[in-house]
Amino acid sequence: MRVTVLGSGSRGNALAITSGATSILIDAGFGPRTLARRATSCGIDLSGLSGIFLTHEHGDHARGAAQLARAVGCPMYGSRGTLAALRDRLDGVGTLELQALETTAVGELGVTACHTSHDAAEPLALSVAETRTGQHVGIAYDLGRPTAQVRYLLRGAAALVLEANHDDVLLRTGPYPAAVRERIAGPGGHLSNRDAAELLQGLYHPGLRVVVLAHLSDRCNREDLALKAVRDVLARRGFQGKLHVARQGEPLGPIELTAEQYALDGLS
Repeated sequence: MRVTVLGSGSRGNALAITSGATSILIDAGFGPRTLARRATSCGIDLSGLSGIFLTHEHGDHARGAAQLARAVGCPMYGSRGTLAALRDRLDGVGTLELQALETTAVGELGVTACHTSHDAAEPLALSVAETRTGQHVGIAYDLGRPTAQVRYLLRGAAALVLEANHDDVLLRTGPYPAAVRERIAGPGGHLSNRDAAELLQGLYHPGLRVVVLAHLSDRCNREDLALKAVRDVLARRGFQGKLHVARQGEPLGPIELTAEQYALDGLS
């Protein structure tokens, strides 16, 4: 299984997961040309997509989804609330509704969703499993609070793509008005570096091989602050995998998750 973050931040998010002949896109928050250019640079052929899965309807996650789905001829998956919020853009797009904690099979992958805490119509976190090996990738960003359902969904993942949106101090002293600061830090907003570290402390297990910090704010965070907050916690837990930061302006990956490594960790 290969994981490629085509970009992540406040201005656009998209992530590709491939297993064998099956490729899916998690979010499509860039225009089709940008998505195609970044995918090509990473060796991903978007014309072969088996589906586009949306975490929610906000533009930085769904901007290019409908146009890409029409061009490729693949279905779009999302919660009932997300698909309803995008209704006016979906002419000519096949849509399929995701149910909480039910697995949707797409080729060699299985996608399971759960609800998150964010100010969108019906936002989701996702877990994408490779059916042959059972290893899975957890994707959770745009969540103001990590609910019990999110923790349940992400447990046992071989890789986690997790929001580390802001540093608490930089948010308090940053350029946003008070109402925006309260929204970002509130239960319908975004995870801070500290929140991400606390969540990872609870999710750590010996088979966790990769952690990607995503959706960093370009105004209220810095890579070094996010990395330090998370690295210190993971080190205390004994994490020996790879820790990455996904950037807004360039892709990250592809990151290979091998069945052999999964077996070595006793999780096959």
